Amino acid sequence: MPVLHCPQHRRSPSLTDRAVRRRRRALYLFFFLNGIAMSSWVTRTPDIRDRLGVSTGQMGLVLFGLSVGSMTGILCSGRLVSRFGTRPVTALGTLLITASVAVVGAGSALASAALVTAGLCLFGVGVGAGEVAINVDGADVERITGSAVLPTLHGCFSLGTVVGGLAGMAATAAAFPAHWHLMAVAVVTTAIFVYAIGAVPAGTGIRAAPPSSDPARRSRPRVWRDRRLLMIGAVVLAMALAEGAANDWLPLLMVDGHGLDAAAGSLVYVGFAAAMTLGRFSGTFFLGRYSRAAVVRASAVSGAVGLCLVIFSDHAVVAAAAVLFWGLGASLGFPVALSAAGDSGPDETARVGLVATIGYIAFLVGPPTLGFLGDHYGLRPAMLVVLAFVATAVLAAPAAGTRAPRRRTGDAGPGNGAAQADVPDPPAVRR
Repeated sequence: MPVLHCPQHRRSPSLTDRAVRRRRRALYLFFFLNGIAMSSWVTRTPDIRDRLGVSTGQMGLVLFGLSVGSMTGILCSGRLVSRFGTRPVTALGTLLITASVAVVGAGSALASAALVTAGLCLFGVGVGAGEVAINVDGADVERITGSAVLPTLHGCFSLGTVVGGLAGMAATAAAFPAHWHLMAVAVVTTAIFVYAIGAVPAGTGIRAAPPSSDPARRSRPRVWRDRRLLMIGAVVLAMALAEGAANDWLPLLMVDGHGLDAAAGSLVYVGFAAAMTLGRFSGTFFLGRYSRAAVVRASAVSGAVGLCLVIFSDHAVVAAAAVLFWGLGASLGFPVALSAAGDSGPDETARVGLVATIGYIAFLVGPPTLGFLGDHYGLRPAMLVVLAFVATAVLAAPAAGTRAPRRRTGDAGPGNGAAQADVPDPPAVRR
C-alpha cells in the first residue's frame, strides 16, 4: 500500500493542543459553510423555478448541472488531494462553492436557466472535491486525538442546512428577492472561508506513488468483484438517493404535491434538515451501542416510513411531520455505509472510492429522473422510486457488518512510522 505522508505527524511533538482545536474548529466551519450554501438555494428553488419559467421536468435538467459537477469533483478529488494535499483542495472547493452561489443568484436575477445550471455545476464540483479534502483532514484529526470527529463534522453540515434553511424560509416569507438573498450568502460564506482556512495545515494527504514494479500495485484487488462491497454500494445508492431527493425536490414536493405555499415548503425542508442534524449528532451514541447493520436497517426503515406517509397521505400536516422520519432515516445510512466499505477488505481507498462513486450515481441520475417522472405523473408518485430503493437498503443492511470503527493503535508515539503504515486511507465523502 502506498505510504501516506502526513507532515504534521513528523512535527507532532511541537503540535499544541490549541493548534489541534483550531484545526478541528476550522473543519467544523467548513462543513457548516457547505450546509448553509446548500440549503440557501434549495429553499429558494420554488422562487427560482418561477423566475426561470420552467416546468418540473426542465427544472430537473437544471439540477442535472449539480449532479454532473458533483461527479466531476468526486472523480478528481482523490488525485488532487494525493498530489497537492488537503489545504489547497479545500480552498479551491470552498471558493467554487461561494462563487457558485453568486452565479446561481445572478442566473435567477437574469432569468437565465443556463446560468443557474452553470452555477449549480460549479457548486457540485466544489462540494465533490472540497468535502473529500475536509473529510481526509477530519480523519487525520481523529488519528491525532483518538476521538471521533467525522460524525460531528457531518452533523455541522446538517446544522448549516438548518441555519441556511431558516434564513431562506424567512427570506421567502418576506418576499425578499432570491438573487439578493444568494448574494448575501456568498458574502457570508466567503468571510467564513477567510477566517477558517489559516488553521488547516499544509501537506496532509500527499501520497508517494509506488513504483510500477511494486508487487502490491500489480496485485491490487479488483474491488468491484466483491459481493459484500457491492451490497454496501446498494445501501449507499439508496440512502444517497433519499437524501438527494429531499435536497433537490422537497420544497417543490410540498408546494406542488401537498398545496403548501413557498414559505411553508421551505419550513418543511428546515424540518428535514433538523432531523438530519439530530441523526448525525447522535450517530456516535447509537454506533457505540448497536452494530452498523442494525443502525443502517433502522435508518432505512425510518426513511421508508417517512416516504410512505409523504407519498400516500393526503393530509399536508401528516406529510410534513413524516419528513422528520425521512430526515432521520437519511442521516446515517450514507456515512455508516462508507465507513463499512473502508473496513470491508484490503485497499481501503479503492473500496471507499467505488462506494462513493456509486452514491454519486444517485446524485447524477436522480434529479432528472425524478423531474421527468414528476412532469408526467406528479412529484408524489415519482417518490415511489426513492421508496423502492430505500426498501432495498433494509434488505442489504447486513452487509454493513457489526464491527465498530477502529481507533488508531500506536499513537502514543506520534512519530511512529509503523503505526502510520497500518492506518487505512481516510474515507471519501458522502452526503
